[in-house]
Amino acid sequence: MIRGLYTAATGMNAMQHQIDVTSNNIANVNTTGFKQDRAEFQDLIYESLNYTAGQTTQDTMNPTGIDAGLGVRLANIQKNFTQGDYKTTGNDFDIAISGKGFFQITLPSGEIAYSRNGNFKLNDEGTIVNGNGYPLEPEIVIPQEYKDFSVGNDGFLSAKNPQTGDTIELGQIVLADFINPAGLTPLGDSLFMQSEASGAVVEGNPSTAQFGGLRQRMIESSNVKLVNEMVDLITAQRAYEANSKAITTADNMLDVVNRLKN
Repeated sequence: MIRGLYTAATGMNAMQHQIDVTSNNIANVNTTGFKQDRAEFQDLIYESLNYTAGQTTQDTMNPTGIDAGLGVRLANIQKNFTQGDYKTTGNDFDIAISGKGFFQITLPSGEIAYSRNGNFKLNDEGTIVNGNGYPLEPEIVIPQEYKDFSVGNDGFLSAKNPQTGDTIELGQIVLADFINPAGLTPLGDSLFMQSEASGAVVEGNPSTAQFGGLRQRMIESSNVKLVNEMVDLITAQRAYEANSKAITTADNMLDVVNRLKN
């Protein structure tokens, strides 16, 4: 009975983590470029009451054994990097990645972060920056007098000089990718950092090799499916309640035993 108390407690703790992860997904259902989190669980060590293949008589052995589980624990919270839906905005500086790859963003520290959020803007110097004012890497500057800004599927940026009427190439967006994107470290603000688990960064031009193309005047929505998250939330809540009931039941049984002694 005491074992049941602690086992059910681990279940309640695990379901609390599940609810936390699901709540974060629901909260970010409209966050541009957000990638869904998925909680993964593992069972804990087992207490062997009778070892598998243990001798039952001189000539026979136990075919299965008796192993009592001691609960569950949170093993991982993994990012799901599947493509989100596209949303047309009409804004010249909204860019979505169609396929694999990340935008490279220069942080104030000089380090490079990575993002799927293509909500870009211009700062006071004409540099393309994200919502926090961090510049795109490599840095691209749009002269104030240039008009008809466009981004090609291959990442080349161009604009028209109103004085000459010529179309001028201003630079090219370079994407980054990793052998294990799920190993990236989330920073918040839709940014990720490289880690040992993610592997080395691989840079390349859009629409080449493993990299996706770019779509101007569009953004990539969150890949969170609200219906699935609501089902997960209800399942976690019911499992939490069931574990709570197991604790109550074990407590009632202990109370009966205690009263028998008296």
